[in-house]
Amino acid sequence: MSGQGMRSTRNAAVLIVCLLAAWQLLYWFAGEAALKPPLTTFRYTAQLLATESFWPHVSESMRAFAAALAIAVGTGLLIGFWLGFHRLAGEVFEPMLVAVYSIPKITLYPILLLTFGLGMPAKVAFGAIHGIIPVALFTINAVRNISPILIKTGRALKLDTSTMVGSILFPAALPEIFTGFRVGFALTLIGTLLGEMFAAQRGLGYLLMTAIGLHNVDLIMAVTLLLVTFAATVSTVLLAIDRHLHRDT
Repeated sequence: MSGQGMRSTRNAAVLIVCLLAAWQLLYWFAGEAALKPPLTTFRYTAQLLATESFWPHVSESMRAFAAALAIAVGTGLLIGFWLGFHRLAGEVFEPMLVAVYSIPKITLYPILLLTFGLGMPAKVAFGAIHGIIPVALFTINAVRNISPILIKTGRALKLDTSTMVGSILFPAALPEIFTGFRVGFALTLIGTLLGEMFAAQRGLGYLLMTAIGLHNVDLIMAVTLLLVTFAATVSTVLLAIDRHLHRDT
């Protein structure tokens, strides 16, 4: 293992130990009514993972999140390339995207419920609207920062728009686009879980909201631990890829 890899591993281990220590101290301060200690939570989480009735909730959440992320990334890239490539349209619509992005998404949830009803479609839509605009905004800036020489070369070769995007714009803008994907991943996950918490009958968000209603601290801590572990693990991998892409540019 290289020196940099060893330092990263050591830093990660120190961070985990500090978080566990802070968790234990917070438990001693707050008490059983609010928290469970780390060891108790780990034991309950292991038992939860061994329960067959738990896995349908995981499957439901992952399917909703995967669909929402695919829609968010695909739509965000289309909007971003269109507004980034056509400067006049970008100058007109980018402020609108920023304005829409500033709106608390929870205020749109009643509209989504009326449109899609309870269940999977509403969760997917609510997750997607959290991720579309960040991906689009990062893509717009990425396309705008592409060297004009590359665009002139594509036009000199008389490439059509789709070929220009696929062979020139996308590879050149990939580092910034991937940063947008990383941000969109986190926000889409949050949106999907929020959708499950407010109007769903299955999923980790629904399970978490039910546990809150029943004041089942063990279940709250276990589901939260699983979500944080999943999000932190994937985000760490995405951040490493992001840094690699920017280092190569």
